[in-house]
Amino acid sequence: MLEAAIVWLQHADPAAIYFFLFLIAFLENVVPPIPGDIPIAFIGYLISKSDIHFAEALLSSSLGSTAGFMLVYMLSRHLGMKLYAGGESPAQHWLAKSVHRFFPPSDMELLRQKFATHGYLAVLANRFLFGSRAVISVMAGLMHLRTPLVLLAALTSAFAWNVLLLYGGYFLGSNWQDIGGYAALYTIPVSIIFVLILFFSGWKFLRERKLHHE
Repeated sequence: MLEAAIVWLQHADPAAIYFFLFLIAFLENVVPPIPGDIPIAFIGYLISKSDIHFAEALLSSSLGSTAGFMLVYMLSRHLGMKLYAGGESPAQHWLAKSVHRFFPPSDMELLRQKFATHGYLAVLANRFLFGSRAVISVMAGLMHLRTPLVLLAALTSAFAWNVLLLYGGYFLGSNWQDIGGYAALYTIPVSIIFVLILFFSGWKFLRERKLHHE
């Protein structure tokens, strides 16, 4: 399927390519197995050989990525609000009760207060995190992070990452498929640092919660 898309892109007009960039970047966030980085890097390679413009390619791919991220975030936020709605409501079903066993409402409120800053940083870095982009959008929604800040962070992350992909494809030329190896130079270190920060913060939170309940 990816090979067929690459063949089609070589002969498509710029308007169709910009739409494709928006769509593939959008679907990558909604349906994670769909690869979005490789086609974007390929478009970067085509910029030097066609009428495709860097600015339009960057804008369409970044808006698509942000739209997909925000859709999952809003769905997750809506679900989270139902699961933690007070009083008698449809949220008081078996799923909500099961979730509350592991994450009681009182602990979730404390969790939001403790990890709000980490949440926004995670959204800001989500495009640079290896294999966890979809998880970040879901967690940002469940944590009820503020929508305007999530939107700004997601858009910034998408722009920064797509600049690297498009320029990478442009400068690598016919070797544009090597973009995955170069992308790992950014994603792996950032992912390791983020996991370490999250692990330390989680350990500190559990320790404080244990002391609070004693």
